[in-house]
Amino acid sequence: MQESYLSLVRFLLPEGILDYFELSKIVEGLTGLHIYLEEKNLPPSEYKDRKLESKGFLPEVYIQDFPIRNQKVMLCIKRRRWEVKDTGMIVSRDWNVVQQGTRMTKEFADFLKPGRRAGLY
Repeated sequence: MQESYLSLVRFLLPEGILDYFELSKIVEGLTGLHIYLEEKNLPPSEYKDRKLESKGFLPEVYIQDFPIRNQKVMLCIKRRRWEVKDTGMIVSRDWNVVQQGTRMTKEFADFLKPGRRAGLY
């Protein structure tokens, strides 16, 4: 049954997002459907030769997505950050690199870049 739910979710979310994010919860509220996603603890490929340690998440990003059955949809995305152990530098995934190597659209990758925020309804 779990696989059936995942198959349905893949159709509803932006293509390729479940490669990098896990669905953490879905909340149906007065303003519509809020879908919460957390970035998986998969270090960025550009740091594959470095020792990284997860240091939690950056502030949540809110992205208004296409409505589902006349319900407004808000993607609530928590992006992960890592510490490079030998330098102490904090890094996060470079979504330009991801966009070039996957099916993710440039527009969606742009939403995930630091500093980019979409307002709530």
